Amino acid sequence: QVQVVESGGGLVQAGGSLRLSCAASGRTFTIYAMGWFRQAPGKEREFVAAISMGGGAEYYVDAVKDRFTISRDSAKATNYLQMNSLKPEDTAVYYCAASNSIATDKIALYDYWGQGTQVTVSS
Repeated sequence: QVQVVESGGGLVQAGGSLRLSCAASGRTFTIYAMGWFRQAPGKEREFVAAISMGGGAEYYVDAVKDRFTISRDSAKATNYLQMNSLKPEDTAVYYCAASNSIATDKIALYDYWGQGTQVTVSS
């Protein structure tokens, strides 16, 4: 079993910053990559960022490139999403996920999901 837990969400004004954390626990040895997705009300879940836990290669959706940074502590099966220059359109529930196969933007290739943490950016 693998459990994934996100934390660090909250309410912030536009231009502010938040740092999200995501920790996997249990049988984490097979986790190859971790990523973040977000879902705004009435919208589909969309990819935000991903990182390979071994090499640390980073991937971002264009909308957050240059503003968000993902990092990892592979020994702890943990990753962090530093979100700067937040915009109201970043408002969503942010979900962390872990993949046994690849760092990817494809939802179907993630094996474990957290419960989500709310990020609200006011204008």
